[in-house]
Amino acid sequence: MKFKDQINRVFELPKTPKRIISLVPSQTELLVDLGLKDNIVGLTKFCIHPVGLKKIKTVVGGTKTINIEKIKVLKPDIILCNKEENTKEIVETCEQIAPTHVSDIYNLNDAKELITQYGEILSCERSALKIYNELDLRLNDFKEFIKNKKTIKVAYFIWRNPWMVAANNTFINHLLQLNNFENIYINKERYPEVDIKKMKQEGNPEVILLSSEPYPFKEIHINEIQKYNPTSKILLVDGELFSWYGSRLLKAFDYFKELRNRI
Repeated sequence: MKFKDQINRVFELPKTPKRIISLVPSQTELLVDLGLKDNIVGLTKFCIHPVGLKKIKTVVGGTKTINIEKIKVLKPDIILCNKEENTKEIVETCEQIAPTHVSDIYNLNDAKELITQYGEILSCERSALKIYNELDLRLNDFKEFIKNKKTIKVAYFIWRNPWMVAANNTFINHLLQLNNFENIYINKERYPEVDIKKMKQEGNPEVILLSSEPYPFKEIHINEIQKYNPTSKILLVDGELFSWYGSRLLKAFDYFKELRNRI
């Protein structure tokens, strides 16, 4: 059976994969929600959902560094990667061990396509369709909720020292737009470094969002930014719900409603 992944690589599978290694946290959680928990043989140290999974599976490294020998010993039927999370070198190394699928997510259509692809590749079409349909229902409900809400100028921080934000051409920015948030860094690409002292000149955001990941922003960091942006409202937000594109999206839209009410 031949399949194509999200960067248009074609790979072949002699049979439905039974031994799966996932090198992406959000995809690991998706596998479990597709009913494939028992098929996961390896994952990363960042695969924190569902809680306790790491204790019963083999950790093969992080998303940027992997233990090749551990992966080989596990004899995977397929390895699941992501273009942004994993390096090109990791993907090329994994290809030498087993068929490797690479996801590439910029928007919700990409996320839905991935769910469908996993359903086909891993022979769990019914579970995939259930998640897909539930996602559509929640998305349409949220679109109805948000359609008359005013547009708010925001900045979304993902890192400190150096200060970095989510800008254009990212899944985070796609979700910001869905929330009727106008990203003041839309003219920049991906995850640029910015100067928090110049934010007023660069767009003067009404709201500044500090993500819980990859940098774990806390209350102490609010004051650090507030002194340079005294008129901005600064909020800590759940980074998983703005960046995880698997089944965690089913929890995102209720959270976005709550966030809008907080603002």
